[in-house]
Amino acid sequence: MTWIWQQASWPSFSYDPAAMEARERAFLVRSGELVGAYRHVDAEDQETLRIDLISDEAVQTSAIEGEILDRDSVQSSLRQQFGLGAERPGVRPIERGVSRMMADLYRHFARPLDDRTLFDWHSMLLSADRSIGVVGGWRRHAEPMRVVSGPDYRPRVHFEAPPSGRVAADMELFVDWFNATAPDGATPLPALTRSAIAHLHFECIHPFEDGNGRIGRALSEKALAQCLGHPSLIALASTIERGRKAYYAALEDGNKSLEIDGWLRYFGDLVLDAQRTTIARVEFAIAKTRFYDRFRGRLNDRQEKVVARLFRAGPDGFAGGLSAENYISIARTSRASATRDLQDLVELGALVRTGERRYTRYALDVPAVGDRPSIEP
Repeated sequence: MTWIWQQASWPSFSYDPAAMEARERAFLVRSGELVGAYRHVDAEDQETLRIDLISDEAVQTSAIEGEILDRDSVQSSLRQQFGLGAERPGVRPIERGVSRMMADLYRHFARPLDDRTLFDWHSMLLSADRSIGVVGGWRRHAEPMRVVSGPDYRPRVHFEAPPSGRVAADMELFVDWFNATAPDGATPLPALTRSAIAHLHFECIHPFEDGNGRIGRALSEKALAQCLGHPSLIALASTIERGRKAYYAALEDGNKSLEIDGWLRYFGDLVLDAQRTTIARVEFAIAKTRFYDRFRGRLNDRQEKVVARLFRAGPDGFAGGLSAENYISIARTSRASATRDLQDLVELGALVRTGERRYTRYALDVPAVGDRPSIEP
């Protein structure tokens, strides 16, 4: 098979810009909606929401690669990075590393890209991994860099990256392209198009021994932030994680041909979906503030504890809905007290009840959030 980087026109991708126009417009409109909604969150909750959104991305971008992180540890490390408190004991190097990379991305998104930034990100992510030969530099091993699945006796090669000997030259072209296509560059590109190409181009080179996926997604977010003029804070990695198989399939298709209309459509829709998710998170934060304003001083300690747990579950709600058994477990109370508390919460208008008997479930009585019309391809 001839890989994309072996083709004569590499790395000149071809596509139809008109096919992305509707998506590009929708991205800018929703970016404005997100900024407007965020401004309705009070200052203290803005800080909490910012840490929540960045930590979710840190946890999910690692989960895509099979790394399971402790969300509370990531949040603690991020809070330390942003000067909001000391890091709690027990944070692992892998959690501290991805937190540092995400904080650096957030703070310095506007800076032009260079090798030093990429090497620093790689060091942040992998400095504690003793299995990596080169940390903070391009890969140098002689054996082919391949993405493979299946048994050893019959492996399926999904992709083979350029030999290590040409990585430095390929990455020089990539960094030049990234900076030239920035809003103030010589050949600026629209946000979604630039972000999508940046991710695919970087992944096709696969310049590091490990960490390419996490750094590639960070580059996509850097591209979006530069085009917007502020951090996007969208749930890109979280959205990819929900459809991980489709993501890997789209990448595999994208690295076979320099004609990338299919990849651009896929990635554009992915970003728009990520925006919807983030807008829903922000609207949910606003609903939370209004909820507590309405019910302040009207809930007992047990009810406060359960309501706080429901809000931590986010816009998607408590898995399976809140049952009486869940209430007893969270509040550490008796069944009689749980029954009274739940009935009181429904009568107050704090919770809504659905189902009957053992199928009875409860949910927060807050407005539905995040509904946005889809964009026609």
